[in-house]
Amino acid sequence: MATISSTDRPVVIAIDPHKASWTAVAVGDSRQPLATLRVSVSREGYRSLRRFARTWHGNIWAVEGAHGVGAPLTARLADDGIQVVDVPAKLAARVRLLSVGHGRKNDDADALSVGIAALNATHLNTVSVDAAITALRAIVEHREDLITTRTQTINRLHVLLTRLTPGGLAGTLTANRAAQLLRSIRPRDAATKVLRGLAVDMVVELRHLDRRICKTDSDIESAVKDSGTQLTTLHGIGITSAAKILSRVGPIHRFRSAAAFATYTGTAPIEVSSGEVTRHRLSRAGDRQLNACLHIMALTQIRSDTPGRAYYQRKRSEGKSKREAMRCLKRRLSDVIYRQLVRDARLHGADPGGHSGATLLSRAAS
Repeated sequence: MATISSTDRPVVIAIDPHKASWTAVAVGDSRQPLATLRVSVSREGYRSLRRFARTWHGNIWAVEGAHGVGAPLTARLADDGIQVVDVPAKLAARVRLLSVGHGRKNDDADALSVGIAALNATHLNTVSVDAAITALRAIVEHREDLITTRTQTINRLHVLLTRLTPGGLAGTLTANRAAQLLRSIRPRDAATKVLRGLAVDMVVELRHLDRRICKTDSDIESAVKDSGTQLTTLHGIGITSAAKILSRVGPIHRFRSAAAFATYTGTAPIEVSSGEVTRHRLSRAGDRQLNACLHIMALTQIRSDTPGRAYYQRKRSEGKSKREAMRCLKRRLSDVIYRQLVRDARLHGADPGGHSGATLLSRAAS
């Protein structure tokens, strides 16, 4: 964790990254811009940023979305031994909304918001660039892109088949089933011939996507096994979910506690109490991909004879609705995953520092 203390009076080099440009603003303790610079995303642009930062000694670098569009710059800085503070885009947006100027948005204002957020926040994550994690995340995101493309291809193919035969093809549409249907169709006019040709091309494309997805699944499985993680021993966590968790969480020592990890996964409820009424609501924040993994894990445990199911039923017997009981279970399972990641870090010689009191017993995992 990176804690920026006002007593140190640092100068933050705040970066608003884009695909083609980096906008830097030096922000001092007064929360006012000291200087600004906009450079292209290139080797010379990076050198200009470094020269810009050397104007102030003891500076701190803060990048919005350091694991997203800011990842290339973060990696270069890490190679040069420079630590980077990751400022979430939502946090910077809130700063901009509350700033003077009625939320006006441009690159300079965005970078300034990043710098103010870095100075004001008490616990922001320093970015740790791990080549294996970076590669795993790239593979996982590539698989998601392939799945999306495959779904789009299936939908287009289904539309064509409904125009070639009444009702199209019922049930699950696969390349083999579509090919079998197309073999029985004998075009008698030019339009049908064109539609059948397009459908055949889509079947070929679908088979190509299936092969690529199969290869990606194999690569992900190998990467998860090489990581040595035991996440897949938890009930409801498969290879794909484990890969997604590892790639999006990164080094577990970034999180000071299970509660901080739950906030990151979006399973920590938000208190909305008022007066004598004490209540909580669902958090819409956090990493929604991780939240989806926890949701799948919770559903799997509820459908099987597991301690997670017993916990869910106990919450239901206490008068909680299905959604409330599910939220409670997901919060509990977040702790389970956190403790497993801490255990994995210890087994592999990593120092998960700051996790005092973390038990090795999983209360809701099979």
